[in-house]
Amino acid sequence: MTDRLSPPGRALVTGAAGFIGYHLSERLLAAGWSVTGLDAHSPYYDPRLKAAREARLLRHARFRAVHGRLEEPGLLAALVEAERPALVLHLAAQAGVRHSIDAPGEYVSANLEGTFRLLEALRPHPPAHLLLASTSSVYGANPRLPWRERDTTDAPLSFYAATKTGCEAMAHAHAHLHAIPTTALRFFTVYGPWGRPDMALFRFTRAVLADEPVDLYGAEMQRRDFTFVDDLAEAVMRLAARPPAPGAPVGPFDSLSPAAPFRSVNVGLGEPVPLLDFLAAVEAATGRTARRRALPVQPGEIAATWADTTLLGALAGPLPRTPLAEGVARFVAWFRGWDQSLARST
Repeated sequence: MTDRLSPPGRALVTGAAGFIGYHLSERLLAAGWSVTGLDAHSPYYDPRLKAAREARLLRHARFRAVHGRLEEPGLLAALVEAERPALVLHLAAQAGVRHSIDAPGEYVSANLEGTFRLLEALRPHPPAHLLLASTSSVYGANPRLPWRERDTTDAPLSFYAATKTGCEAMAHAHAHLHAIPTTALRFFTVYGPWGRPDMALFRFTRAVLADEPVDLYGAEMQRRDFTFVDDLAEAVMRLAARPPAPGAPVGPFDSLSPAAPFRSVNVGLGEPVPLLDFLAAVEAATGRTARRRALPVQPGEIAATWADTTLLGALAGPLPRTPLAEGVARFVAWFRGWDQSLARST
């Protein structure tokens, strides 16, 4: 770690009430960090889930919640000026491949403008490390698997992916111009407790338990590099301690920029799983059989994702690898409790 990251100091987490933001905020607090969590509690999915995550974080004396949108003029500049964070985890974004087809303007505002405003806010007060959430979707139409960080990302298949590619490009420019050590984290299909309702595991579990049809979009050809959220959180915590330094690649496979303290890192398991196997794990965890409804592949979807994790291993060392059956079972156990709590409150 650099001196500014050890011992733990102040961290800013955007999207702290989101799925990954919540888990990472918990890990930072457990490690001794003081965390300021910014979140808009947008209605893209049930805000009660975001409020419940945030309420758990607020049990920690060293967590402060700030509500607002990234693109709100002056908000991030004032927040960074007041907090001077040593570590910034930028996880807030408008997510969802399918939603980006129907509402692309939301992605311009939240992802592009929001990231721009954060980068500008950090110019006068550079953190020791900025970690920027990206996505495996940036690899788009690249047919070569597994995907490596140095592969091309110039053929996105969804507007969501296009905005994330743009965020990476903006962050690289700011890293070069303003010496902000930056790591772009390319997440691969993250799942686990407190997950998003628009993602497959949440939808599958809800449908199976309600004895409703499970919509499968081209499932026979779909494979995903599923990453359990606790494994991802451990990887990100270790990567936070490894800000990129110019001229210090860890190997010929490193994505370290020759022009800036910037690198991109795949954060995945490195093991693609057929979507139907994922559904089978839900059936096993629930003890029920899914009613399957086959549907065509939706626009913007990628047939398969597969992370080359060579760089991740070189930077973070050996990481936990939660078996799919265990990870799905842990989600199902959480979902049953969450679903019952909603039923009691309505």
